[in-house]
Amino acid sequence: MMSRADLPATIPIFPLPGALLLPRARLPLHIFEPRYLAMLDDTLKTDHRLIGMVQPMENRLHDIGCAGRLTQFSETEDGRYMITLGGVSRFRILREVGGFTPYIKADVRWDGFERDLEDEETDPGFDRQTFLTLLSRYFTAAGLSTDWESLKDADDELLINSLSMLCPFEVEEKQALLEAPRLSDRRETIAALMEFACRGGSGDEVLQ
Repeated sequence: MMSRADLPATIPIFPLPGALLLPRARLPLHIFEPRYLAMLDDTLKTDHRLIGMVQPMENRLHDIGCAGRLTQFSETEDGRYMITLGGVSRFRILREVGGFTPYIKADVRWDGFERDLEDEETDPGFDRQTFLTLLSRYFTAAGLSTDWESLKDADDELLINSLSMLCPFEVEEKQALLEAPRLSDRRETIAALMEFACRGGSGDEVLQ
């Protein structure tokens, strides 16, 4: 696990809509654009091996993202990379850094996200059965499937964060999940999003 002292002041930024990374979670990515292949090559030369995942907006980036450490990578025969980022800590973008790289780099602050570097979070108020019932309704309405036995056995943080990353929510909804201060806040947010989706996005009629 990385410490506060290991976190650099400047990191490369990978803006990818809908690709949510959370602390202590893992995000697989397929890298093929030349600018991001260059970013990956440069990241492999650093001690920290951190890449900042950020949700883009229409004309700029969201201020808060999450940095992941490059933990696995493999190269295909045609020069693409399959990589995995392990979520380390959220950050706040201070400013984009000019330079000659084809990808974005930014000065960042790690203050306010110290909990991200600690041990796995728990959610003492988590009513798992009620949540899983709502999840089943949501998956049915959205036409999704999953391994329910694995979900029932997953730890609180693994369950909530995995669903936050994998469910097909909109970019702004993903950002709200990222910025949730605690695991309990993220669980309440994802429950509200699923309930909203089950009601067809508006009104009171529940999808069957």
